[in-house]
Amino acid sequence: MTTGERHAVFSLATIFSLRMVGLFMILPVFSVYGASLDGATPLLIGLAVGSYGLAQLMLQIPFGLWADRFDRKKLILIGLLLFVIGGAVAAQATSIWWVIIGRFLQGAGAISAVVMALLSDLVRDEHRTRAMAVVGMSIGISFAIAFVLGPWVADIFGLSGLFWVTTIMGVAAMLLCVWRVPRARQAQRQLPPHYMTHLREMLAVPELRRLNIGIFTLHLVMTACFVSLPPLLVAAGLPVSQHGWLYLPVMLIAFIALIPAVIIAEKKHRMREVYLSAVVLLFVAMIALAFAHKGLVALIISVALFFFAFNLLEALLPSLVSKISPAGGKGTAMGIYSTSQFLGAFLGGVTGGALHQWQQGGGLFLVLAVATMFWLWRAYSMAQPAYLHSVILQPEGEGRGQVGEASPGIGQLLSEQALSDIRALAGVEELVVLPDDALIYLKVDKLHWQPESLTPWPVRIIAT
Repeated sequence: MTTGERHAVFSLATIFSLRMVGLFMILPVFSVYGASLDGATPLLIGLAVGSYGLAQLMLQIPFGLWADRFDRKKLILIGLLLFVIGGAVAAQATSIWWVIIGRFLQGAGAISAVVMALLSDLVRDEHRTRAMAVVGMSIGISFAIAFVLGPWVADIFGLSGLFWVTTIMGVAAMLLCVWRVPRARQAQRQLPPHYMTHLREMLAVPELRRLNIGIFTLHLVMTACFVSLPPLLVAAGLPVSQHGWLYLPVMLIAFIALIPAVIIAEKKHRMREVYLSAVVLLFVAMIALAFAHKGLVALIISVALFFFAFNLLEALLPSLVSKISPAGGKGTAMGIYSTSQFLGAFLGGVTGGALHQWQQGGGLFLVLAVATMFWLWRAYSMAQPAYLHSVILQPEGEGRGQVGEASPGIGQLLSEQALSDIRALAGVEELVVLPDDALIYLKVDKLHWQPESLTPWPVRIIAT
């Protein structure tokens, strides 16, 4: 990556991380501290935990649509402002209902797809998988930081102080966005004018459907677990103020173990095997929590298994979406993926709260184990993702516009016969034309692709 690309990736990943730390910090403590709020019940506590996911579910695709029509940096700032307002509302709440409203406002800043779209503008196609994997891993890092900081902050400042800290993080993310995130040099259309047609096409891609089911289940399991798990740890003899000392070493070990797994997945082209192994490990963790939830040592081992599986899947899933998404369709695919993620978070909070209220013992974890087994069944038939590279072509000559309105080179390049011939070249797996931008996106297999094969057409490679 260029220096500008690295700055863009790490700035956007940091903004993403600051926001997610704020959202996740309540997970390890709220089911304990939230019980003191007026009107609190386990079901309403679960609703408060998951309400941000409901807002995200409702607004991910609208924000994605706006991202293709308005300034993406301004949209990120608007989303972060909603996050800050929601944090301030929750910080001043004395009733569980005001916390639910505050969490909903926090989630209303549904900027995940906007961040990914801006990232696509600022990073060349060849590096987007790596860039999106960095953002995906930042979620896992955020999860780790939140689970370490949450218990400590709540112990020192209380629940109100915890929400004020999340508000401060939102303000810091806004300042970082203003000062460090560049505007896109060339905002490229991510979604075609006929959005619903394209949306249906993306929903119909079998491999993407499997991944959407995966991220839905992962966040359902995660949110439901941490409605029930903190009280179990307290009952096993570990006070809430000491939970950070459990999460910190467990997270560090999980991240160390993550490194060889990611290397095997990416460098050894064993993405499918590593992915399925992580889902199996998540299932094992749920079974362990279901049958060993009363003993502290067994709980610690089960939590360690969960965190390793969660962090690995959180890193692999966005990378898989990027690999499998059709060229020119990443924005829509990421919008659907993010919607699935937050639907899982919302239903996980509600399900976890309801089962914790009405079902004692390990029943919740058995339900989550069944959900994970369904995910494994759907994921087992996935194909090994192709390890392709992206190439962007631009016509020789000047001018950009509709077919026939620009230079002769564009007219020739966009003719049906020319497109058919380019699509038939050795190594070309996929071809998408963006006529408004006068660009052609190719996905190519480098083992068979020869750039010299483009010589018959008046086109130049502008990014690989």
